[in-house]
Amino acid sequence: MIGFGQLTYVPDDNFEQKLINLGYDNVLDDYVLTASINTVTNLNVNSQNISDLTGIEDFTALIWLQCGGNQLTILDVSNNTALTYLNCSYNQLISLDLRNGNNMQMGFDCTNNPNLECINVDDVAWSTAFWTNTDPQHYFSNNCPPSAIEEHFTKKELLKVNDILGRETKQTNQPLFYIFDDGTVKKRIVIE
Repeated sequence: MIGFGQLTYVPDDNFEQKLINLGYDNVLDDYVLTASINTVTNLNVNSQNISDLTGIEDFTALIWLQCGGNQLTILDVSNNTALTYLNCSYNQLISLDLRNGNNMQMGFDCTNNPNLECINVDDVAWSTAFWTNTDPQHYFSNNCPPSAIEEHFTKKELLKVNDILGRETKQTNQPLFYIFDDGTVKKRIVIE
């Protein structure tokens, strides 16, 4: 159990499992110790059936990212200001944000993303002139319109909180499962 330290939320189990396999994490619990990833410079998560790279924003030293061949629909590397190479080809992207202030230093490939049209970049003219590893329908902008994906929120009610043995509990400082009336379950560790 981690008593102190900042955690990075990584909701995609396939992404977190790859981080475990690489030695950056040790428990599949939707969280990674930020100190374990904020110095990583190269990351290859190609073909891991990942649909969400939430958490990539805390890889602040990341220079090289390969995330091709996954199921990504949204990718935002705007917080990865050291990034100099990105390959996000063969995904299902509909939204891509590359506005990290470092585009003129980046190599880039986003081919085979048939649902992607607009790509957010730092400098449209520069990107148009130098980035050619794109699909014919792709274009660059400083302010792409919002994607067609809309988040739908349903009102859900907490039914009970169980410990890892399935007993109802109100204790903290242990892994807990929050069970909601819509069938969803959230895993949490509350440390007090």
